[in-house]
Amino acid sequence: MYIKKIKSSAYRYLINMPGWITSKKIVVFESDDWGSIRMTSKDAYKAFLSSGLPVDKSVYNKYDAIESNKDLELLYDVLDSVKDRNGNPAIITINNIVANPDFDKIKDNDYRQYYYETFIKTLGRYPERDKVYELYKQGMHAKVIKPQYHGREHLNVNRWMNALRSKDKIVLDVFEWGMFSVNTGTNISCKDVFLDAYGISDNIDKFKLKEIIEDGLKIFKDIIGYSSYSAMAPCYIWDDFVEDVLHSNGVKIIQSGIIQYKPRNENKNTYEKIYHYQGQRNRNGQIYLTRNCYFEPCFNDGMDHVGQCMKRIETAFRLLKPAIISSHRVNFMGYLYPENRERSLRLLKRLLKEIVKKWPDVIFISSDMLGKIIIK
Repeated sequence: MYIKKIKSSAYRYLINMPGWITSKKIVVFESDDWGSIRMTSKDAYKAFLSSGLPVDKSVYNKYDAIESNKDLELLYDVLDSVKDRNGNPAIITINNIVANPDFDKIKDNDYRQYYYETFIKTLGRYPERDKVYELYKQGMHAKVIKPQYHGREHLNVNRWMNALRSKDKIVLDVFEWGMFSVNTGTNISCKDVFLDAYGISDNIDKFKLKEIIEDGLKIFKDIIGYSSYSAMAPCYIWDDFVEDVLHSNGVKIIQSGIIQYKPRNENKNTYEKIYHYQGQRNRNGQIYLTRNCYFEPCFNDGMDHVGQCMKRIETAFRLLKPAIISSHRVNFMGYLYPENRERSLRLLKRLLKEIVKKWPDVIFISSDMLGKIIIK
Protein backbone atom coordinates (compact mmCIF):
# COMPACT_ATOMS: atom_id res chain seq x y z
CA MET A 1 0.00 0.00 0.00
CA TYR A 2 2.87 2.39 0.88
CA ILE A 3 4.59 1.76 -2.47
CA LYS A 4 1.28 2.35 -4.26
CA LYS A 5 0.87 5.73 -2.55
CA ILE A 6 4.41 6.75 -3.51
CA LYS A 7 3.77 5.81 -7.15
CA SER A 8 0.48 7.72 -7.16
CA SER A 9 2.14 10.82 -5.72
CA ALA A 10 5.05 10.59 -8.17
CA TYR A 11 2.63 10.30 -11.10
CA ARG A 12 0.75 13.41 -9.97
CA TYR A 13 4.01 15.35 -10.00
CA LEU A 14 5.27 13.95 -13.31
CA ILE A 15 2.18 14.88 -15.32
CA ASN A 16 2.32 18.44 -14.00
CA MET A 17 6.01 19.17 -14.48
CA PRO A 18 6.22 20.12 -18.17
CA GLY A 19 4.34 22.88 -19.94
CA TRP A 20 2.73 26.25 -19.37
CA ILE A 21 2.92 27.74 -15.89
CA THR A 22 0.92 30.33 -13.97
CA SER A 23 1.00 31.71 -10.45
CA LYS A 24 -2.79 32.03 -10.50
CA LYS A 25 -4.93 29.38 -8.82
CA ILE A 26 -7.10 28.39 -11.80
CA VAL A 27 -9.73 25.64 -11.63
CA VAL A 28 -11.46 24.31 -14.74
CA PHE A 29 -14.16 21.62 -14.73
CA GLU A 30 -14.59 19.66 -17.99
CA SER A 31 -17.60 17.39 -18.42
CA ASP A 32 -18.18 15.20 -21.49
CA ASP A 33 -21.22 13.58 -23.16
CA TRP A 34 -23.90 16.27 -22.78
CA GLY A 35 -26.64 15.96 -25.38
CA SER A 36 -25.94 12.31 -26.16
CA ILE A 37 -28.40 9.49 -25.56
CA ARG A 38 -27.45 6.58 -23.34
CA MET A 39 -29.92 4.39 -21.46
CA THR A 40 -33.36 5.38 -22.68
CA SER A 41 -35.50 4.21 -19.77
CA LYS A 42 -35.73 1.99 -16.72
CA ASP A 43 -37.75 -0.47 -18.81
CA ALA A 44 -34.91 -0.72 -21.30
CA TYR A 45 -32.41 -1.28 -18.49
CA LYS A 46 -34.53 -4.06 -16.98
CA ALA A 47 -35.04 -5.70 -20.38
CA PHE A 48 -31.32 -5.79 -21.08
CA LEU A 49 -30.58 -7.14 -17.63
CA SER A 50 -33.23 -9.87 -18.04
CA SER A 51 -31.73 -10.87 -21.38
CA GLY A 52 -28.36 -11.46 -19.76
CA LEU A 53 -26.54 -8.28 -20.76
CA PRO A 54 -24.48 -7.00 -17.79
CA VAL A 55 -25.76 -3.43 -17.93
CA ASP A 56 -25.55 -3.27 -14.13
CA LYS A 57 -21.75 -3.47 -14.45
CA SER A 58 -21.53 -0.21 -16.40
CA VAL A 59 -22.19 3.11 -14.66
CA TYR A 60 -23.07 4.59 -18.04
CA ASN A 61 -25.80 2.01 -18.57
CA LYS A 62 -26.99 2.13 -14.98
CA TYR A 63 -27.04 5.89 -14.40
CA ASP A 64 -26.58 7.85 -17.63
CA ALA A 65 -29.35 9.26 -19.79
CA ILE A 66 -29.79 12.45 -21.76
CA GLU A 67 -29.98 15.32 -19.27
CA SER A 68 -33.32 16.22 -17.72
CA ASN A 69 -34.77 19.46 -16.41
CA LYS A 70 -34.08 18.49 -12.82
CA ASP A 71 -30.52 17.36 -13.58
CA LEU A 72 -29.64 20.86 -14.78
CA GLU A 73 -31.62 22.76 -12.16
CA LEU A 74 -29.99 20.92 -9.25
CA LEU A 75 -26.50 21.15 -10.77
CA TYR A 76 -26.89 24.91 -11.29
CA ASP A 77 -27.93 25.35 -7.66
CA VAL A 78 -24.70 23.75 -6.47
CA LEU A 79 -22.44 25.63 -8.89
CA ASP A 80 -24.02 28.98 -8.06
CA SER A 81 -23.69 28.40 -4.32
CA VAL A 82 -19.89 28.74 -4.30
CA LYS A 83 -18.05 31.81 -5.61
CA ASP A 84 -14.40 32.45 -6.46
CA ARG A 85 -12.30 35.49 -5.48
CA ASN A 86 -13.97 37.57 -8.20
CA GLY A 87 -17.47 36.66 -7.10
CA ASN A 88 -18.01 34.30 -10.04
CA PRO A 89 -19.77 30.97 -9.51
CA ALA A 90 -18.14 27.64 -10.26
CA ILE A 91 -18.48 26.91 -13.96
CA ILE A 92 -18.44 23.62 -15.86
CA THR A 93 -17.33 23.31 -19.46
CA ILE A 94 -19.98 20.96 -20.79
CA ASN A 95 -18.71 19.24 -23.92
CA ASN A 96 -21.69 18.75 -26.17
CA ILE A 97 -22.79 16.06 -28.56
CA VAL A 98 -25.15 17.89 -30.90
CA ALA A 99 -26.95 15.03 -32.68
CA ASN A 100 -28.21 11.48 -32.19
CA PRO A 101 -29.39 8.82 -34.64
CA ASP A 102 -32.91 9.17 -36.03
CA PHE A 103 -33.91 5.58 -35.35
CA ASP A 104 -37.27 5.80 -37.09
CA LYS A 105 -35.83 7.03 -40.39
CA ILE A 106 -32.96 4.54 -40.30
CA LYS A 107 -35.35 1.63 -39.78
CA ASP A 108 -37.85 2.89 -42.38
CA ASN A 109 -34.97 2.90 -44.88
CA ASP A 110 -34.07 -0.71 -43.92
CA TYR A 111 -30.73 0.40 -42.44
CA ARG A 112 -29.42 1.38 -45.90
CA GLN A 113 -28.72 4.99 -44.95
CA TYR A 114 -27.85 6.87 -41.80
CA TYR A 115 -30.04 9.72 -40.55
CA TYR A 116 -29.63 11.92 -37.51
CA GLU A 117 -31.58 14.49 -35.52
CA THR A 118 -30.26 17.36 -33.41
CA PHE A 119 -30.15 16.75 -29.69
CA ILE A 120 -32.81 19.43 -29.31
CA LYS A 121 -35.20 17.18 -31.24
CA THR A 122 -34.05 14.17 -29.23
CA LEU A 123 -35.02 15.97 -26.02
CA GLY A 124 -38.60 16.12 -27.30
CA ARG A 125 -38.76 12.32 -27.39
CA TYR A 126 -38.11 12.02 -23.65
CA PRO A 127 -40.24 13.02 -20.66
CA GLU A 128 -39.09 15.75 -18.26
CA ARG A 129 -36.83 17.37 -20.87
CA ASP A 130 -39.10 20.15 -22.12
CA LYS A 131 -37.10 22.89 -20.37
CA VAL A 132 -33.57 21.63 -21.06
CA TYR A 133 -32.78 23.89 -24.02
CA GLU A 134 -34.03 26.96 -22.16
CA LEU A 135 -32.03 25.84 -19.12
CA TYR A 136 -28.93 25.70 -21.32
CA LYS A 137 -29.47 29.37 -22.16
CA GLN A 138 -30.08 30.26 -18.53
CA GLY A 139 -26.95 28.39 -17.43
CA MET A 140 -24.81 30.20 -19.99
CA HIS A 141 -26.23 33.56 -18.96
CA ALA A 142 -25.58 32.78 -15.27
CA LYS A 143 -22.04 31.60 -16.18
CA VAL A 144 -22.37 28.21 -14.52
CA ILE A 145 -21.96 26.27 -17.79
CA LYS A 146 -20.01 26.90 -21.00
CA PRO A 147 -20.81 24.47 -23.84
CA GLN A 148 -17.97 23.40 -26.11
CA TYR A 149 -17.79 20.84 -28.93
CA HIS A 150 -17.56 17.10 -28.24
CA GLY A 151 -18.80 15.75 -31.57
CA ARG A 152 -21.81 15.51 -33.82
CA GLU A 153 -22.62 12.06 -32.40
CA HIS A 154 -20.83 10.02 -29.74
CA LEU A 155 -20.98 7.24 -32.31
CA ASN A 156 -18.82 5.55 -34.93
CA VAL A 157 -21.49 5.90 -37.60
CA ASN A 158 -19.94 3.65 -40.27
CA ARG A 159 -19.18 0.72 -37.97
CA TRP A 160 -22.61 0.89 -36.33
CA MET A 161 -24.45 0.99 -39.68
CA ASN A 162 -22.41 -1.96 -40.93
CA ALA A 163 -23.39 -3.93 -37.81
CA LEU A 164 -27.06 -3.10 -38.39
CA ARG A 165 -26.88 -4.19 -42.03
CA SER A 166 -25.19 -7.44 -41.05
CA LYS A 167 -28.20 -8.18 -38.76
CA ASP A 168 -26.12 -8.39 -35.60
CA LYS A 169 -28.73 -9.58 -33.08
CA ILE A 170 -27.55 -7.62 -30.06
CA VAL A 171 -27.11 -4.44 -32.09
CA LEU A 172 -30.62 -4.80 -33.53
CA ASP A 173 -32.11 -5.52 -30.09
CA VAL A 174 -30.44 -2.42 -28.67
CA PHE A 175 -31.64 -0.42 -31.69
CA GLU A 176 -35.26 -1.33 -30.90
CA TRP A 177 -34.91 0.49 -27.59
CA GLY A 178 -33.68 3.64 -29.34
CA MET A 179 -30.04 3.07 -28.39
CA PHE A 180 -26.74 2.23 -30.07
CA SER A 181 -24.51 1.34 -27.13
CA VAL A 182 -24.89 -1.15 -24.30
CA ASN A 183 -22.47 -3.09 -22.12
CA THR A 184 -22.08 -6.64 -23.44
CA GLY A 185 -19.38 -7.99 -21.13
CA THR A 186 -16.21 -7.29 -19.17
CA ASN A 187 -13.34 -5.14 -20.47
CA ILE A 188 -15.51 -3.60 -23.17
CA SER A 189 -13.79 -0.81 -25.08
CA CYS A 190 -15.28 2.28 -26.76
CA LYS A 191 -14.79 0.54 -30.10
CA ASP A 192 -16.77 -2.51 -28.96
CA VAL A 193 -19.84 -0.38 -28.24
CA PHE A 194 -19.47 2.07 -31.16
CA LEU A 195 -18.60 5.10 -29.02
CA ASP A 196 -15.27 5.91 -30.74
CA ALA A 197 -16.61 8.54 -33.12
CA TYR A 198 -13.14 9.29 -34.55
CA GLY A 199 -11.86 5.70 -34.52
CA ILE A 200 -11.05 5.48 -38.21
CA SER A 201 -7.96 4.66 -40.25
CA ASP A 202 -8.67 4.62 -44.00
CA ASN A 203 -9.21 7.44 -46.50
CA ILE A 204 -12.88 6.62 -47.15
CA ASP A 205 -13.66 6.91 -43.45
CA LYS A 206 -11.70 10.16 -43.30
CA PHE A 207 -13.68 11.73 -46.12
CA LYS A 208 -16.93 10.95 -44.30
CA LEU A 209 -15.50 12.03 -40.96
CA LYS A 210 -14.55 15.45 -42.33
CA GLU A 211 -18.19 15.98 -43.33
CA ILE A 212 -19.40 14.83 -39.91
CA ILE A 213 -17.06 17.14 -37.96
CA GLU A 214 -17.83 20.18 -40.11
CA ASP A 215 -21.55 19.48 -39.97
CA GLY A 216 -21.38 19.01 -36.20
CA LEU A 217 -19.56 22.30 -35.66
CA LYS A 218 -22.18 24.10 -37.74
CA ILE A 219 -25.01 22.51 -35.71
CA PHE A 220 -23.21 23.49 -32.51
CA LYS A 221 -23.08 27.14 -33.60
CA ASP A 222 -26.73 27.10 -34.68
CA ILE A 223 -27.92 25.63 -31.36
CA ILE A 224 -25.55 27.22 -28.86
CA GLY A 225 -25.19 30.58 -30.57
CA TYR A 226 -21.41 30.80 -31.02
CA SER A 227 -18.58 28.80 -32.59
CA SER A 228 -16.75 26.37 -30.35
CA TYR A 229 -13.24 27.51 -29.45
CA SER A 230 -12.21 24.09 -28.14
CA ALA A 231 -13.04 20.46 -28.82
CA MET A 232 -12.83 17.19 -26.93
CA ALA A 233 -12.61 13.94 -28.91
CA PRO A 234 -14.97 11.16 -27.78
CA CYS A 235 -13.13 8.44 -25.84
CA TYR A 236 -9.84 10.40 -26.14
CA ILE A 237 -9.45 8.79 -29.59
CA TRP A 238 -8.36 10.94 -32.54
CA ASP A 239 -5.53 11.50 -35.01
CA ASP A 240 -3.76 14.36 -36.84
CA PHE A 241 -6.47 14.42 -39.50
CA VAL A 242 -9.11 15.27 -36.89
CA GLU A 243 -6.95 18.09 -35.56
CA ASP A 244 -6.52 19.45 -39.09
CA VAL A 245 -10.27 19.50 -39.74
CA LEU A 246 -10.94 21.15 -36.38
CA HIS A 247 -8.23 23.74 -37.09
CA SER A 248 -9.67 24.52 -40.51
CA ASN A 249 -12.98 25.24 -38.78
CA GLY A 250 -11.67 27.61 -36.13
CA VAL A 251 -11.01 25.28 -33.18
CA LYS A 252 -7.93 26.56 -31.34
CA ILE A 253 -7.91 24.32 -28.27
CA ILE A 254 -7.72 20.52 -28.06
CA GLN A 255 -9.07 19.26 -24.74
CA SER A 256 -7.32 16.03 -23.83
CA GLY A 257 -6.38 13.55 -21.21
CA ILE A 258 -2.70 13.04 -20.55
CA ILE A 259 -2.86 10.24 -23.14
CA GLN A 260 -4.24 10.49 -26.68
CA TYR A 261 -5.21 7.22 -28.37
CA LYS A 262 -4.32 7.49 -32.04
CA PRO A 263 -5.78 4.80 -34.35
CA ARG A 264 -3.06 2.81 -36.10
CA ASN A 265 -3.35 2.65 -39.88
CA GLU A 266 -2.04 -0.90 -40.04
CA ASN A 267 -4.47 -2.28 -37.47
CA LYS A 268 -7.82 -0.74 -36.60
CA ASN A 269 -7.95 -2.68 -33.33
CA THR A 270 -4.94 -1.01 -31.71
CA TYR A 271 -3.93 2.52 -30.80
CA GLU A 272 -0.72 4.45 -30.48
CA LYS A 273 -0.44 6.22 -27.14
CA ILE A 274 0.66 9.84 -27.40
CA TYR A 275 1.40 11.82 -24.25
CA HIS A 276 0.51 15.51 -23.98
CA TYR A 277 1.32 18.26 -21.51
CA GLN A 278 -0.29 21.53 -20.48
CA GLY A 279 -0.13 24.21 -23.16
CA GLN A 280 1.69 22.03 -25.67
CA ARG A 281 1.24 23.19 -29.28
CA ASN A 282 0.69 20.92 -32.26
CA ARG A 283 1.83 21.58 -35.81
CA ASN A 284 -1.25 23.72 -36.44
CA GLY A 285 -0.51 25.92 -33.43
CA GLN A 286 -3.45 24.50 -31.50
CA ILE A 287 -3.04 24.22 -27.72
CA TYR A 288 -3.59 21.05 -25.71
CA LEU A 289 -5.36 21.38 -22.36
CA THR A 290 -4.64 18.23 -20.39
CA ARG A 291 -6.79 16.96 -17.54
CA ASN A 292 -4.70 16.55 -14.41
CA CYS A 293 -7.48 16.07 -11.84
CA TYR A 294 -10.50 13.77 -11.60
CA PHE A 295 -13.85 13.99 -9.86
CA GLU A 296 -15.92 10.98 -10.91
CA PRO A 297 -17.95 9.95 -7.82
CA CYS A 298 -20.17 7.38 -9.55
CA PHE A 299 -17.24 5.19 -10.61
CA ASN A 300 -16.05 4.02 -7.20
CA ASP A 301 -18.26 4.10 -4.13
CA GLY A 302 -15.40 3.33 -1.75
CA MET A 303 -13.07 6.16 -2.83
CA ASP A 304 -12.62 9.47 -1.07
CA HIS A 305 -13.37 11.43 -4.24
CA VAL A 306 -13.15 14.86 -2.64
CA GLY A 307 -9.89 14.09 -0.85
CA GLN A 308 -8.26 12.56 -3.93
CA CYS A 309 -9.30 15.47 -6.12
CA MET A 310 -7.99 17.99 -3.57
CA LYS A 311 -4.60 16.23 -3.57
CA ARG A 312 -4.39 16.50 -7.36
CA ILE A 313 -5.40 20.17 -7.30
CA GLU A 314 -2.76 20.85 -4.65
CA THR A 315 -0.08 19.19 -6.76
CA ALA A 316 -1.09 21.16 -9.84
CA PHE A 317 -0.96 24.47 -7.95
CA ARG A 318 2.35 23.58 -6.32
CA LEU A 319 3.85 23.11 -9.78
CA LEU A 320 2.21 26.31 -11.08
CA LYS A 321 -0.33 24.56 -13.27
CA PRO A 322 -4.07 25.11 -13.63
CA ALA A 323 -6.22 22.32 -12.20
CA ILE A 324 -8.32 20.84 -15.00
CA ILE A 325 -10.85 18.46 -13.48
CA SER A 326 -12.52 15.68 -15.47
CA SER A 327 -16.10 15.04 -14.35
CA HIS A 328 -18.36 13.27 -16.85
CA ARG A 329 -22.08 14.00 -17.23
CA VAL A 330 -23.01 10.58 -15.81
CA ASN A 331 -22.05 11.76 -12.32
CA PHE A 332 -24.84 14.33 -12.27
CA MET A 333 -27.63 12.36 -13.92
CA GLY A 334 -30.55 11.22 -11.78
CA TYR A 335 -33.45 10.52 -14.13
CA LEU A 336 -32.86 6.76 -13.92
CA TYR A 337 -31.34 6.63 -10.45
CA PRO A 338 -31.85 9.82 -8.37
CA GLU A 339 -29.48 8.63 -5.64
CA ASN A 340 -26.58 8.86 -8.10
CA ARG A 341 -27.23 12.55 -8.74
CA GLU A 342 -27.86 13.35 -5.09
CA ARG A 343 -24.61 11.75 -3.94
CA SER A 344 -22.48 13.38 -6.62
CA LEU A 345 -23.95 16.84 -6.10
CA ARG A 346 -23.45 16.55 -2.35
CA LEU A 347 -19.78 15.69 -2.93
CA LEU A 348 -19.39 18.39 -5.59
CA LYS A 349 -20.63 21.05 -3.18
CA ARG A 350 -18.22 19.80 -0.55
CA LEU A 351 -15.36 19.85 -3.06
CA LEU A 352 -16.12 23.41 -4.16
CA LYS A 353 -16.32 24.63 -0.57
CA GLU A 354 -13.00 22.98 0.30
CA ILE A 355 -11.36 24.52 -2.78
CA VAL A 356 -12.35 28.11 -1.91
CA LYS A 357 -11.54 27.56 1.76
CA LYS A 358 -8.02 26.27 1.07
CA TRP A 359 -7.32 28.65 -1.82
CA PRO A 360 -9.34 31.87 -1.27
CA ASP A 361 -7.70 33.40 -4.36
CA VAL A 362 -8.98 30.63 -6.65
CA ILE A 363 -10.46 31.51 -10.05
CA PHE A 364 -13.16 29.38 -11.72
CA ILE A 365 -13.05 29.62 -15.51
CA SER A 366 -14.05 27.55 -18.56
CA SER A 367 -11.77 25.66 -20.93
CA ASP A 368 -11.99 28.20 -23.74
CA MET A 369 -11.14 31.04 -21.34
CA LEU A 370 -8.06 29.17 -20.11
CA GLY A 371 -7.03 28.45 -23.69
CA LYS A 372 -7.23 32.12 -24.58
CA ILE A 373 -5.06 33.02 -21.58
CA ILE A 374 -2.41 30.49 -22.63
CA ILE A 375 -2.43 31.58 -26.28
CA LYS A 376 -1.76 35.19 -25.28
